[in-house]
Amino acid sequence: MPVHVERAELPGIGVRHDVLTSEGRRVSVVNFRDGGRELALSDPDDPDRTDETVELTDDEAAAIAEVLGGSLILTQLAGLQEKVAGLAMELIPVRADSPYVGKTLGDTRARTLTRCSVVAIVSESAVTPAPSPSDRLDVGDALVAVGTREGLDRLVRIISGD
Repeated sequence: MPVHVERAELPGIGVRHDVLTSEGRRVSVVNFRDGGRELALSDPDDPDRTDETVELTDDEAAAIAEVLGGSLILTQLAGLQEKVAGLAMELIPVRADSPYVGKTLGDTRARTLTRCSVVAIVSESAVTPAPSPSDRLDVGDALVAVGTREGLDRLVRIISGD
């Protein structure tokens, strides 16, 4: 079900975007004219009153956007996997003994060798949706890959060094 986003000009202040959740809570993002931003959550008993606000730095706002975007991609991929026969998805860990630790995604030649697509890299601190070949792999990362079951099995062997 599509979510409605309301946009309200705040004269002399900036712009506020409101999303009404399925639980009836209003989540607002205020972008100030000076470049700052804050996240606000409405009072559960009075949706016109703010219950709590959090000021966000540029880095914090980017991190939240990345986390939300990455989790949405994973949810959508899981749903796609259920709908398309022959399509599989795998979360492939990059272990300490992988020959690709410290190397780039392009070094794996994943797409060329397996016909699978790596659609995200999940690390401890972030999710990188649609990674580029130059994105570096580290211990503890996990690759979100989509392809045939055979291709994904081959990709697991490549990443693990088998």
